[in-house]
Amino acid sequence: MAFQCQRDCYMKEFVTTVASCCPAELKQDINGKKETVKGFTVKLQDTILFPEGGGQPDDHGLIGDVPVLRVTRQGQDAAHFVGSPLEVGQEVQVKVDWERRFDHMQQHSGQHLITALADSMFGYKTTSWELGRHRSSIELDTVSVKAGQLYALEDVVNEKIRAHIPVNVKLLSVDSPELEKVRSRGLPDDHAGPIRIIDIEGVDANMCCGTHVSNLSHLQVIKLLGTEKGKKNKTNLMFLVGNRVLKYAEKSYSTERSLVALLKTGPDEHVEAVDKLQKSAKLLHKTNLSLLRDMALLIAHNFKNDPQRGSFFSLHKKEGDNEFMNIIANEINTQDTLVFLTVGEEKGPGLFLLAGPSEQVAQTGPRLLELLQGKGAGKNGRFQGKANSLARRGEVEALLQQHCSQQTSQEE
Repeated sequence: MAFQCQRDCYMKEFVTTVASCCPAELKQDINGKKETVKGFTVKLQDTILFPEGGGQPDDHGLIGDVPVLRVTRQGQDAAHFVGSPLEVGQEVQVKVDWERRFDHMQQHSGQHLITALADSMFGYKTTSWELGRHRSSIELDTVSVKAGQLYALEDVVNEKIRAHIPVNVKLLSVDSPELEKVRSRGLPDDHAGPIRIIDIEGVDANMCCGTHVSNLSHLQVIKLLGTEKGKKNKTNLMFLVGNRVLKYAEKSYSTERSLVALLKTGPDEHVEAVDKLQKSAKLLHKTNLSLLRDMALLIAHNFKNDPQRGSFFSLHKKEGDNEFMNIIANEINTQDTLVFLTVGEEKGPGLFLLAGPSEQVAQTGPRLLELLQGKGAGKNGRFQGKANSLARRGEVEALLQQHCSQQTSQEE
């Protein structure tokens, strides 16, 4: 069965009848977490909302004033998931989210064009493709694509767009001899009825259930962004079509102007300016690490040379790291001294190191983890790890001081 969205991909509103409405659940990704939403599955006599398929995501839109959250194919029907029930037999107006639909039409027809020309020009077959939220990709059955081939392919696809080549939908019977000339990766197991062909005149004929433009000129422009290494000796070709190219250009220009203001150089000097900054940052980082090591040695020596030193040493430094803490602990005789060191934000996450007599470290380590909301492990008088929050560092210090005082009293 062909839906109205497949018969007329440009139709934005459509009146139809509710055929069924049943309670249902939908798993959605909300703020990075999978959550189950309760609602209803609605089937219509016909629909202009495309159910996902052929690599193309589903449409969004409205049935009456009820938002459609998902459209999937169930056999020969389109199942619309909505949050509110609709009365069976009710006549409803369906509206498609046109911006999303036209974007999908541009990307999908663009994929057909790129796939056809990559094959005819270089013999690179398409094995799969993905219509992404921001950019799309085609998996080509080749280990690599040369830069010159990429430029040539982009030139030809845009020539075809400027040539205003029509894109037609054909319905063929299963036994039609024309199918022998059609590009296809096979039919779904539940397919029934005529076979839908998207025919780019003189360029490509391909089995497809998706929504497409009626003329290549509606694609506006195609930008091939580049390639990445794919799976199993294949290459992923990234691309943008139509309005996505315009948005990409707008965003790139905005980024360029921001970089001009930050780097105080023109766009042609940005790479060189960033390279210089990175080299300077590496040099500063190396110098900073050297200073931190020297500081760690000085801190440890000052403590060791203090005639009034006790059996407990504690220090927090925002800019330190694990090496900084270990240098201090190594320089101080931790067989006689309990050392508690932390680095990071004073009330935020950080690193900790507890070193000293093995028995004291083993006794106080678990409580330290609890207070710092941390994770860590240790042995042989060393206990270190990550703290989710150093806000209760003072409580840990008081606990360790008390423990040292009790040990001293017992020894006396």
